[in-house]
Amino acid sequence: MARRVSHVIGFDDAPFPRNHRGDVLLVGAVYAGPRLEGVLSDKVRRDGINATRTIVRLVSKSHYREHLQAVLLQGITFAGFNVVDLQAAFDALKLPVIAVSRRQPDMEAVRTVLLDHVPGGQRKWRLIQKAGPVEPAAGVYVQRTGISLRDTEALIERLALNGRLPEPLRTAHLIAGGIARGESRHRA
Repeated sequence: MARRVSHVIGFDDAPFPRNHRGDVLLVGAVYAGPRLEGVLSDKVRRDGINATRTIVRLVSKSHYREHLQAVLLQGITFAGFNVVDLQAAFDALKLPVIAVSRRQPDMEAVRTVLLDHVPGGQRKWRLIQKAGPVEPAAGVYVQRTGISLRDTEALIERLALNGRLPEPLRTAHLIAGGIARGESRHRA
């Protein structure tokens, strides 16, 4: 990436009860450098297939779109196992897409759950594999497309103002939790 990335959106989903079926709130926090500029929201289906399409639509139709330079995701799945196709999102938006996890995911456990318990699990597992390896970067773990590991680390370090998690993801997490539960938890 030739220029410094400063306009970023971070997406996270709202918490939901284990037995919940149906739609789950998805929140996007738009940042210009260290400042929150706006919030986008929609819903994605629990264990569904519409996370990629929803994120692309939200970003594409937003008046923030022309300034955005990267998309951050709190993990590669939302609403249970609604897997984001990182490459499809990158192709549609022409923006780097980075899935961020605090901890190294247990990919074998994810594979087992997907293949044994989730409808469409094989397709979803292929999307996770297609996203590439989970790599350590700036104290978190990432899967990425459209951006180098070096630039990913620089972006995360620049946006991680209150811990290891980039501020757009931390804010999306707090907003989604506050809406779903009536009060956010400080754990972001």
